[in-house]
Amino acid sequence: MASNGSLHTQIGALIVATSIAQLANGFFGTFISLRVATEGFDATLAGLVLSSYFAGFTLGAARCGGIIGAVGHIRAYAAFAGLVVAATAAMPLLVGAVPWLVLRAVVGFGCAGIFVTTESWLNAKARPAERGRVFAIYMVGTFLALGIGQLLIGRIEVATPGPFNAIAALFAVALVIVSATRAEPPLATATAALPYGQLSRAAPIAVIGCVLSGLIGSTFYALVPAWMQTEGLERSTIVLFMLVAVLGGLVFQIPVGWLSDRFDRLVVLAALGLGFAATAIALVFLPRSLPVVLPAAALLGGFMSTLYPVCVANAHDRMPADRVVAVSGRLILVSGFGSVLGPLIGTSLMARFDIDGVFYLMAAAALLLALLAAGRSLTTVAPRHLTRTFRILAPQATALAHDPLDASDEPPVPAPGRAARATLGAC
Repeated sequence: MASNGSLHTQIGALIVATSIAQLANGFFGTFISLRVATEGFDATLAGLVLSSYFAGFTLGAARCGGIIGAVGHIRAYAAFAGLVVAATAAMPLLVGAVPWLVLRAVVGFGCAGIFVTTESWLNAKARPAERGRVFAIYMVGTFLALGIGQLLIGRIEVATPGPFNAIAALFAVALVIVSATRAEPPLATATAALPYGQLSRAAPIAVIGCVLSGLIGSTFYALVPAWMQTEGLERSTIVLFMLVAVLGGLVFQIPVGWLSDRFDRLVVLAALGLGFAATAIALVFLPRSLPVVLPAAALLGGFMSTLYPVCVANAHDRMPADRVVAVSGRLILVSGFGSVLGPLIGTSLMARFDIDGVFYLMAAAALLLALLAAGRSLTTVAPRHLTRTFRILAPQATALAHDPLDASDEPPVPAPGRAARATLGAC
């Protein structure tokens, strides 16, 4: 058994390494949107390239648990990070829609593996009394890293291989930190299976909400930076807009979490959907000057980043506690499905209706979610939030193991993709 100091060192190294990986991933997500726009790919091919990351990520979230179980957390992290480095380094050597489609899918698969490995490791090794604090630090590091990743956009030449090299180097640094960690692997435990259909019957709005939140997030992060570049906006303006959106997502977490734990989550979800839809539609008509656009970006990022965790919390309210891991994993999959659809639909609409079509698509998805949540809240009794409170989450990974050490202290906190996309949506 590791000493307390050794355990804290392991956890600290993991958080630092994964924050570096998140920095690289946030940078990569915005950069690839800008780079695809400069390559002049057909709208359908551009949508496929931007969607392929989410397809790979979803597949990775579904499959990497078996890999981690077979080779252990440290080797799995090294393998996934190495996969991301190799695919990223190959992209400037194989410029084209089809190669990039495949390579971005590989990057998505590897990133899913990195984040699943990290979060399951943290969830298993952090003592029950410390889990909330550990994951709070992890989430702050994640959002700050994503924000810093946006700042790097202002210092690159989009059309050169340099950004790919920088991204590969950052992932390699994360790999080195974790590989050099003297760590005991978490102990895997069996989890209850979740029959298909059970979750959608118990929490239909949570399932639909995860699909729609995935669609909204991927559309925003994949297409808005590309449009801003094609409009000739300065790189510093693009960076500032995306940074404000990421930070808005961080600021909204605590107040929305407070509301979600005290009121019917479906009512809160309906309010978030209405808020996002109203802000997106307002952006179509308001003057596009920085004093107007930046507050709107903060609101969009805030509403968008909290849709998924409220859906997850609602699903856990209505499912047995022994299915926490299975429920989280299933919600990641359906969110990934929505994330794949977003850029595909959005690029077609942007080709015909410019950026207004993208904003209308996101607004329509959010409004549909708001109406469904409001209708469901009127016809069902809200469950009491007895065992599962709101957590700062993103559809990114799922807890795969819990160390039985100190398990009696309190129920384990699930880690269904607490970080970035924020990152699934942010890449």
